[in-house]
Order: sequence, then C-alpha cells, then structure tokens
Amino acid sequence: MERRHGRRRILVSRQAKSASLRALVITAPGINCDGELCEAFELAGCTVDSELLSRLSRDPAQIDRYDLIGLPGGFSYGDDIAAGRIMAALIRQSIYPALAAAIERGTPMMTPCNGFQIAVQAGLLPGPNAGEPWSDAPGEPTVALAQNATARFNDIWTTMEIPANTRCVWTRGLAMDADTALIPCAHGEGRFVADEETIATLEANGQVAVRYGAGDHFNGSMNRIAGICDASGLVFGLMPHPERYLRWTQHPRWTRLSEAQRVGNPPGLQMFRNAVAHAAARREGAGARR
Repeated sequence: MERRHGRRRILVSRQAKSASLRALVITAPGINCDGELCEAFELAGCTVDSELLSRLSRDPAQIDRYDLIGLPGGFSYGDDIAAGRIMAALIRQSIYPALAAAIERGTPMMTPCNGFQIAVQAGLLPGPNAGEPWSDAPGEPTVALAQNATARFNDIWTTMEIPANTRCVWTRGLAMDADTALIPCAHGEGRFVADEETIATLEANGQVAVRYGAGDHFNGSMNRIAGICDASGLVFGLMPHPERYLRWTQHPRWTRLSEAQRVGNPPGLQMFRNAVAHAAARREGAGARR
C-alpha cells in the first residue's frame, strides 16, 4: 500500500488478510477512536466489523464469531458521571458473559484509553486470578484510573518500557530503541491506582504490560503503570493509544529517524500483529486437533 507525503514515497505495510480471522470493535455514542482501532486490526491482517453495544446487547451470541475484540478510546456516553462508567455498567448487565466466554476460549482483547477505563469498571481487568476460570458474573473493580496528577487533560507523546516478565501477548518481546519507544497519550483520567497488595500481585504475575518511561511519568500512575493485562495475557488495557502509531510518519520526529530505525513495524502496529499472530496460531492449533 502506497501513500505520498510531499515528495517522499511512504510505504504502509498491510498484512495479508486471513479469511478465518475476524475482529470486532465495540462502539457506542461518544466513542471517537473506533476508526483508528479498526484500521489497526485491518493493517494487522483482520477483517473488521464495528458494532454498537446496543445492538450486541440484543444478541450477545454475535461475539462468538470473532477472533479478536477491541474496545476503542473516546468519550463513551460523554463520560458522564465518570470516564467510561456508563458503558461499563451497560456491558456488565448485557454482554459481559459473552465477553468472558470469548476470553476463556482464547480471544485476545485490546482496550486503549477510554476502553481501559471501561474494562476496569466492567470487571474485565485485571480479571480472575491465574488458574481461575472466567465467570459469567462480573467481579467488583479492584483497580482504578483516577484524575491525572497534572489535574488536566494531557495530549502528549511519552516514552514507554515493556517489562521483561510480562505475559501480555500484545507487548511481549516488543523490540524498540530509545528513539522509537514512544507512544501517544490523550487523557485526563489515566492515573493507575490500586492497593499495594494488588500492585504487588500484578507485578509478580507479569500482568504489567507497559510502563511510562522514567522521565515521562506525567500522570502519577503507581509504579509508572501505563497498561496491564489479565492473567492469561490476552486482555490488554492501556491509557496510551497504540492505534495512533501505525505508521512511521506518525512518529513526532519521523524525519529524523534513520532508515534502519524505520525497518519493520512501528511499535503500535506491532502490538496488533503480535495478537493477530497469536490468534492465528490458536486457530491453527484448534484445527489440527479436530
């Protein structure tokens, strides 16, 4: 796929689509990053459907048809009451059992920004303890995303770090250098907080999926946590927006990057390709066992 930027020719690598891999992006009034999330799944090789939560609520069994799921960023239902609160409540009372069943059978799920705020309040993250099955009934939230330490909305690019022990299928093994390990953020309520026991458990279990760089810890999150995953590594929530970093030309200083640095996928796109590769391998394994 070719795009032009001034006199430069920019190649955008689009992964060959697999007819067997389908991604579902769940949207609602106020969501405004569904387009970027759909494009991320498409570039990673999926056929994508975007569906309103209200329609899925009438027939949650539709979720069974998909190999990957996304909850986009934005301001769902205007973020009235609190960020993500209304959409989380609607998920808890309608499609939560279908989502839990999807995760139980191995479906990766991406929840950036408002999606992360929704996921923690809906009981999707941090999820059940390691070795425990997903239940049809959502649990009570054990972590929260509070107002930024800056007390304002921050729209910036920040450095990120991937913990060596993470079990997250989206970020595990992600290779970056100091210049490319950036990710865009745009939120006012992204400060990750939990009690000390919960934080210790997340750290010990490898459920911290991504951290803010030590010099860019702008929102005051505990342990610089930018994103976490469930115990299986499938459900990934983070306040930054990897779906806004799919092309090297989206890097704020892309013209200063060397050709060698721009080889391969930008970190945002690579996260999606990691999950798609995982889903494809799972499908192939299931087919071989039949």
